[in-house]
Amino acid sequence: MMALADIRREYVQGELRRADLDANPVAQFNRWFAQASGGNRWRKIGIALYKLWHAILGHTPIDVNAMVLATVDKAGRPSTRNVLLKGVDERGFIFYTNYDSRKGLELAENPNAALTFYWTDLERQVCVAGTVNKLSRAESETYFKSRPRGSRLATWASNQRDPVADRAALDAKWNEMAAKFPGDVPLPPNWGGYVLKPERIEFWQGRLNRLHDRFCYTRQADDSWKLERLAP
Repeated sequence: MMALADIRREYVQGELRRADLDANPVAQFNRWFAQASGGNRWRKIGIALYKLWHAILGHTPIDVNAMVLATVDKAGRPSTRNVLLKGVDERGFIFYTNYDSRKGLELAENPNAALTFYWTDLERQVCVAGTVNKLSRAESETYFKSRPRGSRLATWASNQRDPVADRAALDAKWNEMAAKFPGDVPLPPNWGGYVLKPERIEFWQGRLNRLHDRFCYTRQADDSWKLERLAP
């Protein structure tokens, strides 16, 4: 068995130059996200073959919109988890969750948070830090109605972070909610969206010999962005 210290790889997929970067980091993120999700014909073909190969091997394809969300409680103890990005606009990065979850409670205590995206096949990482605010109930409701019925029922069935006796109890609660809402499933009062307004966005491109390309955008007092190359 290979020792953990011996697991390594070289990063050879590309480079990142200052001239490649958009003046607006959100626009730059959207460009990278489009490339990660198959934004051109040849890349779509490559991604399709990649997914087919992984399906043959029994591997699950990576969620391109998955991001690690880091929050901090009132005692300064950090916690992380993967959530799914559901939108990016001039306000920031949007995701949805249960307000009574651990992340929801920690964001209520401390709105400072961070996100990390990692796209393995492109050898790229994006790190975002900023402050989080809730979306309006109307916007949360619009997104909630777009979700599959089963997912909407799950938001009522699961009191996120609460202990459950076993899987049977969780399934029974879901069935109870399905009977309670035979038609439309309303938005729960404790569920909705957040938007993280970025104050710093860093783009990382893996390079040979660990001399990676790193560029960091920092929001200025006038809402402009300062761009700097960072040592890897």
